[in-house]
Amino acid sequence: MTAIGFLACETTLPSAGERRGDAFEHDLMIAALEPAFAAKGLELRVIDWEAPLAEFDGLALVMLGTAWDYQDKAEAFLAKLEGLEKRGIIVCNSSSPVRWNASKTYLKELALRGARTIPTIWLNDVTPADAQSAMNEFECDTLVVKRQVGAGAIDQVLLRREALPETGWTFGHRAMLQPFLPAIAEEGELSFIFIDGAFSHALRKVPAAGDYRIQSLYGGIESVYAPSADEADAAAAIIRALPFPAPLYARIDMLRAEDGGLMVMEAEMIEPYLYPEQGPDLGEKLAAAVLQRVS
Repeated sequence: MTAIGFLACETTLPSAGERRGDAFEHDLMIAALEPAFAAKGLELRVIDWEAPLAEFDGLALVMLGTAWDYQDKAEAFLAKLEGLEKRGIIVCNSSSPVRWNASKTYLKELALRGARTIPTIWLNDVTPADAQSAMNEFECDTLVVKRQVGAGAIDQVLLRREALPETGWTFGHRAMLQPFLPAIAEEGELSFIFIDGAFSHALRKVPAAGDYRIQSLYGGIESVYAPSADEADAAAAIIRALPFPAPLYARIDMLRAEDGGLMVMEAEMIEPYLYPEQGPDLGEKLAAAVLQRVS
């Protein structure tokens, strides 16, 4: 059988002493992929992305999987991907689009290419004065502050005009500031999964009561979503706007604007969770796409 690597990290590996609260998503991905890959003559091997390069020998292709701590070790992560590629291992998604996708400043380029994005201010750090200035510019009273290099809403904060942090507070990271949009709590976030540029399935993610974050770590709930043709095309337009060919997998996260159109929140192409529960044939689609790459 042809060996295929699936990258994990120290807190998603089943052998980890203390796993992340969302490590069950790793288990669901492996459960969906293993039998589908085996049916195509592919052996899936889970491996810590920080393992020595020699431990990857014999793998034909490596998927980035659940390397969910890469954002705190971004350069080491990119160096590992480049090291694997130099050894002749196919990396999906490859290091070039991963480097482009690692900083959310890629949204600027997507906007220049015609994508509809959420209004954003980009800063090296954020102070209370910066937050107030952004609220004035956006004409809003609530602001979301995110890391430019981040994942899973880690370190993300919600700031309100009537309760800004005290003078001296800083966010502590290169930041993106966006107005809080009520649609996230009302309809939720819509995610569109693409395999080799082809639409696979969609889902709706809503936050738990009293929260605005839609990730399972914070109690977010996912459900199958059947998009209209216009909605599916809006997501596909983001794939077409990428400055490189469609990668093996991508997840396009979108939010509805006040006029009913969809705005891209993120185009996830590094290690996104691909929600096999809402796409029961995901394993078969990925197996077929991987087999084509290694054949």
